[in-house]
This record gives sequence, structure tokens and C-alpha cells, in this order.
Amino acid sequence: MKKHSAGILLYRLTNTQPEVLLVHPGGPFWAKKDQNAWSIPKGELDDAEELLPAAKREFIEEIGAAPPDGTYIHLGQAKQSSGKVVHAFALESDFNLENFKSNVFAMEWPPKSGRQQEFPENDKAMWVSIGLAKEKLVKGQLPLLETLARRLNINLQDLPPETPDPDPQARLF
Repeated sequence: MKKHSAGILLYRLTNTQPEVLLVHPGGPFWAKKDQNAWSIPKGELDDAEELLPAAKREFIEEIGAAPPDGTYIHLGQAKQSSGKVVHAFALESDFNLENFKSNVFAMEWPPKSGRQQEFPENDKAMWVSIGLAKEKLVKGQLPLLETLARRLNINLQDLPPETPDPDPQARLF
């Protein structure tokens, strides 16, 4: 049976181009990965849970704060390489990441050591331009970004590849 996740893709309009809020998964597997490693804040649905309430619950778990109020736009769904189906909703909001704090999970680390360590589900959150998001976002979630871009009258294919911010720490939370 396919697993389903729901998430929220916040965006804000800036002087240059729209920015979206992405998170970077925590834990040792993702520690040194950046390109095609970031995600929208999302998580798995509980049994018989409705999509938007699940996306809002997951936002709280992934970001550490309630999602903004507003009228959410359903962006549809996208299938990741794992087979998981991600449903996403978008909302325009200049959400403040100052208090970013993700839930944690425990796993045996190092492998076969018998020791459990805790890691944050997401170790970073950042606003990035929609052009840079197409480079950072996991490939399976790109259709959701493309749907948002179309709604904003932006053709992602027309955007040149972007170079990362020279001081990414200034934008990370």
C-alpha cells in the first residue's frame, strides 16, 4: 500500500522573484547533502486523516510553530522515487523562522553500535528563491513547485540556474 504525506509550501513575494520555505532533513544520512535534498515541510498521514489538517499538523512538527492562517491552495500531488505520494498546499505568507525547532527522532548511530542517538527531523529551514528551490528540492517534489510557479505565472524552465547564497548561514534557521 502506498504511503501518503501532506505538506505546506509557503511562499512570499519579494522584489526579485518569489521565495519558498524549504526544510533540510536531519540525521547523518542527509548531513552532507544539499542539492536535491531539501523538502517542503511535510509528513505521513495518519489513518483516515484529511489532507489539509494533516499538512498543518506536520508543519507544527517540522517547523515548531503553527502554520499561518489563510486560504490554502491545493497544489495536487507528486510521487517521490520511494513511491510515497506527497500532497501539498500553498499559502502566501512572510512566515518568521526565528523560532524554528523541529521534532526529533532516535536511531542507532553509528550503525551496529547498539547506541541510540537523537536527531532533528529537519536540521535547517530557509527561504529560497523559486529558482534556487528547483535546484535544492528533492526531484519527486518538483511537480508541486512547478504547479505553484504556474499559479504565479512563472515558467521554471525559463529561470537560469542560480548560485547559492554566498553566506547561507545568514539565511538558515
